[in-house]
Amino acid sequence: MQLRPDQLAAHLAKGLRSVYTVHSDEVLLAQEAADAIRAAARAAGCGERQVHTVTGAHFDWSGLIGASHSMSLFAERQLVEIRIPSGKPGKDGSDALQRYCSALSDDVVTLVMLPRLDRTQLSSGWFGALDAVGVTLKIDTIERAALPQWIAQRLAAQGQRVQGGEAGQKALAFFADQVEGNLLAAHQEIAKLGLLHGRADRGNELSFEQIEAAVLSVARYDVFKLGEAVLAGQVARTLRMLDGLQAEGEAPVLVHYTLAGDILALKRVKDALAAGRPMPMALRENRVWGAKERLFERVLPVLTERALAELVEAASVCDGLVKGLKDPQWPDDPRAGLQRLALMVCERVSAAPRGGRTREPRLPLALPA
Repeated sequence: MQLRPDQLAAHLAKGLRSVYTVHSDEVLLAQEAADAIRAAARAAGCGERQVHTVTGAHFDWSGLIGASHSMSLFAERQLVEIRIPSGKPGKDGSDALQRYCSALSDDVVTLVMLPRLDRTQLSSGWFGALDAVGVTLKIDTIERAALPQWIAQRLAAQGQRVQGGEAGQKALAFFADQVEGNLLAAHQEIAKLGLLHGRADRGNELSFEQIEAAVLSVARYDVFKLGEAVLAGQVARTLRMLDGLQAEGEAPVLVHYTLAGDILALKRVKDALAAGRPMPMALRENRVWGAKERLFERVLPVLTERALAELVEAASVCDGLVKGLKDPQWPDDPRAGLQRLALMVCERVSAAPRGGRTREPRLPLALPA
């Protein structure tokens, strides 16, 4: 049984199922969902709790199964938590989880905590067994575009709101920029505003100045999200993410790998379309999924063969830069080269067709001294 996060509270109010499987990379949201399940389990008489963390290939699965079927000494029912940080229980674990699901005890509520799972893991026998006997909760990452609304909802939950109109939107956008990629810190900053400025029912509205003064810059950037910002043509966000990744010590080689991978994938999909492949098939063959899939569909009609050839050449030059090879028409600093490559892609994908022709802006090959 699949549930959305916003359906969990109503479901728990009606009663508990035997197994709950939560998979997500959003630590805060996964923790909040798990806390809600734990609270419901306590209310249902689960006065004892066992926690089993699966680490390495030598985890004692037989011990877990035996413990879950033993009678509780101190409570009528017990909560058993199985945490698999890698998301990969292995062959022994897969067999054990399937056996576990086939012999559930009415006295046990099981909570399984997993990271975000890929398609292979979602189609595995062990995950299918968990899903078949209980409730599965997939908690997606809060994307940047949805972050201001998420912040506004969290503020509303503690009785606060921003000013109306453009001023409020500006305040939420600033807040989102400060906490992007770090929901745990965002939660703390929201709580801080609650302590500092009280509830809106007392006539208070949070101004931009109050948010600017209170909210710290705690953003954490994911190098793989950088590609989404670049393909969306978001220049300011791209530059902010590049600066943040540099401050966090991210290796230039990995940043280049992400940018070059997207450029080469665009070229392969474009070639497949030219050969008569339908867009969905070309994207699947090149392993383009999710948010990237939508971005590819939007930018591929904009990109010409010449534009893609220039981007592939630029990615090749930048590959040399991050490996210590200089180019007279490019900056010596690899990070400056990565910035230039990212901006080239941003400008290309922003070159919308006009009058049946595609505008191709020429970018200078050398940065000013």
